[in-house]
Amino acid sequence: MIKYYTRACNFYYGSQSLQKIKKKLSLPLNGNNYLSFDSIELINRQTKKIIHIKDINKQKNYIRKIILENLKIITKKKNFKGLHFNNKPVLMGVLNLTPDSFSDGGKFNNQKKAFKHAQLLIKNGSEILDIGGESTRPGSRDILQSLEWKRLSKILKHRKKFKCLFSLDTRKSEIMKKAMKYNINIINDISGFSYDQNTLNFLKKSKVPFIINHIKGNPSNMQKNPKYKNVLLDIYDYFEEQIKKIRSYGINHNNIILDPGIGFGKKLKHNITLISNISIFHSLGFPIMLGASRKRFIGQLSGEKNSIKRLGGTISANLYAFTQGVQVLRVHDVEELNQSIKVFKSFY
Repeated sequence: MIKYYTRACNFYYGSQSLQKIKKKLSLPLNGNNYLSFDSIELINRQTKKIIHIKDINKQKNYIRKIILENLKIITKKKNFKGLHFNNKPVLMGVLNLTPDSFSDGGKFNNQKKAFKHAQLLIKNGSEILDIGGESTRPGSRDILQSLEWKRLSKILKHRKKFKCLFSLDTRKSEIMKKAMKYNINIINDISGFSYDQNTLNFLKKSKVPFIINHIKGNPSNMQKNPKYKNVLLDIYDYFEEQIKKIRSYGINHNNIILDPGIGFGKKLKHNITLISNISIFHSLGFPIMLGASRKRFIGQLSGEKNSIKRLGGTISANLYAFTQGVQVLRVHDVEELNQSIKVFKSFY
């Protein structure tokens, strides 16, 4: 049987969106009247076509049923514990406590610098602080759990001083367990729970919110010629299977975010395809996160080899994701992205 996917497209923003919805000419995305759409792209692994919402009832019965079921999910407001998704994205600030992360390794790997930068990220608009003690850049190797914890504990012991949500970027369940006494709000395991078989049991017992990430391979080999039949649909199917697996473990809460894993086992064409079609993941029913900050694909497109100088490309990719309804943006340059969103919004 052919499997169909529904991607919201042809978006309207601000006052134009409000007017379109009022006249029933568009539908709100994720319950947000300031962002709406009037068409969907119906996709399978052989074909795809754009269908205006006024023409949905003209489709064959089984096609119409699929579209209408997906539209219920796409238009429904998404929720996540501690976060409010209004008409602007939530910013997740990156705090790497490592000497070797791809962009800012070594800049914040002592306690004083880490503490100061964490405060700055929050001041500049981070609602979430994503802290990591192990680099997962392409080609990186595993480190000892003791070393990872030593790095993380430097900032975690000051948790009460930071008024934001804390996201823990780790693949190790024992690190997760140790960190919970510091009021960790989100688990961000880039391995998609494949690195440590005890992670799902921990998530079940703790009931802590988490991010489902996609990665192909592992950091040491993920960029060695990754291949997909259809990167967009393969990752959509992966998310569906992960959600089923999570439910089978008895994890029934809906405090889940989906991250397609830009740069984690993807070539340039894969990253471009994912970002340009990222609205397809709205039909899975959970908030979407994009982590494109300073990444290699920006350098490939712009010719900029220095990751620190990829701010322009980072802003571009994230503003595009914002126009597609992505709810969480994981970035290094929080102040600059926050400013770009404020200015961008003023035009509609």
